[in-house]
Amino acid sequence: MTAPIIAPLDRPVSWSLRFTLGDWNTRASVRTSEHDYLLPPDLEQQLETRHWFPPSFLAYLNHPAIKALGKTVIHRLSANHLVYFLDYTTVLEHRIVNRSVETIHGELKVNIPPRMKTAALQLYTDEGYHALFSNSLAEQIAGVYGVSLRPVMPHRITRLNTLLERTPDKHRALAWFLVGFVSETIIAKELLDVCRDDLVSSVQTMLRDHLADEARHSRYFSEVFHYLWLTMNSRQRTFAARLLLDIIRIFFEVDERWMRESLQGAGLDETVVTQVLGELTSPQATLQRARSGAGATLQALKKAGFIDLAYNRKLFMKAGLIDE
Repeated sequence: MTAPIIAPLDRPVSWSLRFTLGDWNTRASVRTSEHDYLLPPDLEQQLETRHWFPPSFLAYLNHPAIKALGKTVIHRLSANHLVYFLDYTTVLEHRIVNRSVETIHGELKVNIPPRMKTAALQLYTDEGYHALFSNSLAEQIAGVYGVSLRPVMPHRITRLNTLLERTPDKHRALAWFLVGFVSETIIAKELLDVCRDDLVSSVQTMLRDHLADEARHSRYFSEVFHYLWLTMNSRQRTFAARLLLDIIRIFFEVDERWMRESLQGAGLDETVVTQVLGELTSPQATLQRARSGAGATLQALKKAGFIDLAYNRKLFMKAGLIDE
């Protein structure tokens, strides 16, 4: 059975009670964390058994030509990747996610329950803190390795901004919210996977604090999406379906320019660099990353009834994100 084009919100009180970050005041890292996220004094010793970034996320480091360069170069490439990830996270949190949250306070032209609006401000506060500690840790690691390859605007942010700029004004607020929805449902899964490895202690602590917050944010954005989906007319739903597909694809693209410069900086032969990039950017590799990383996003869409609509189901099946 497909969801109706417009479903009335006939129980506003029960819906309203769902939209909360719970005991935010006693659990959010910005309220409770006592960690300073400073690099440990025994950093060199830790790097004998720990990593800057999970090896499972950096499969390209297993390339024979890279392994042949030795542990010092591999640590440097891992640190490069972590600094890039933290710089990206800093921009994502305060320029993208918090801009998305702002739409909940009036721009979406929907009757927003008070508790949903309060939770949005709590989330806004969290994201500001995430940007702060991500930037602080990135600066420390960049200082250790003299990392100068730090794009002011990471590729993914540029792609998202371009997508949003091309969105018609009548759908702009909805587009901003959808970008935040995809981002927050993806990053919770990403951080969960990252935290499974043995990382440098301060990196591990920061990522775990971040994950604890993002797990609640993912649930919140999923519920708000469900709420909004029930208020959309057919044209809004068609727009949302197409845009969601574009957003998900962007989140799993590789920043080829940065990756190339990072590998070249390690002294790798251009043939090796091209080979590594070819493997990372192939359509099959990109789709595999999307299917694996967007699981929580797709589950939220399914729960909201999004996949019940034949058009949406066919659209996402054709893209390879869901199976028949």
